[in-house]
Amino acid sequence: MPLQPTPTPSASPFASLPTAFLALALSVAMPLAAWGQGCQARSGDAPPAVVELYTSEGCSSCPPADQWLSTLKGKEGVLALSFHVNYWNHLGWKDPFATEATTQRQHQIKQALGAAYVYTPQVLLNGKDHRLWRLGGTLGLAPLPAGSAPGVQLQRVGNQVTARVAPAPAPAHASLAAYWAVLQDGLASKVTRGENAGETLRHDHVVSYYQPVPSWPGKAGQVLQFTVPTLPVAQTGAAQRILLVVTDGTLTQPLQALALSCS
Repeated sequence: MPLQPTPTPSASPFASLPTAFLALALSVAMPLAAWGQGCQARSGDAPPAVVELYTSEGCSSCPPADQWLSTLKGKEGVLALSFHVNYWNHLGWKDPFATEATTQRQHQIKQALGAAYVYTPQVLLNGKDHRLWRLGGTLGLAPLPAGSAPGVQLQRVGNQVTARVAPAPAPAHASLAAYWAVLQDGLASKVTRGENAGETLRHDHVVSYYQPVPSWPGKAGQVLQFTVPTLPVAQTGAAQRILLVVTDGTLTQPLQALALSCS
């Protein structure tokens, strides 16, 4: 069912971060892999496909999309995110994985695509609507264009993650932005009310925490810092990954994405 959205508030800025570092162009490509000592990763020559699902446990048409997204676990060259939204909570079941931040992201996507409303389930591939998911498998999951993808390095020490983002390739985007996401697999709910009453719903790639990063000039490199949050007790046992998605300045068009699975 469609929902008429409310205007999306602008992201709150935070203090700018240092930008000076050696460009990543000389790095040896190791796609989505750990390298060197400690918990580190760097992007390779080919960026992944970025799949975003907007879903809700209060939506009876969403479980098939959730199940399809789970089939993407371990697929090389694909990074999937499940954004649970809260606008169906009034139907009798409050989605425990929905947040205001993930809901507002879908409103931003709606505005960027010029759509009239938000809805679930909605699947995006590289920032655009992707309806082929209903056919199953990975049909049509093309990667992000390599020519627009800035290089990225990630390193985690304790609960601190540092990202080094290279300048945008020529022709450079006027500005870049990014967002951090904590992803979890193996989450489940026994739904007792609402459209999915009586069902046990299982989820992977759930965005348990979402933090946008304000834009910066595309011709400049950037160093970003992220503190891994403490998640609710009910979610602490689920497998966890840290993901950085670099976007255009609107925060809606992915350009590069990289994940860390180590803790």
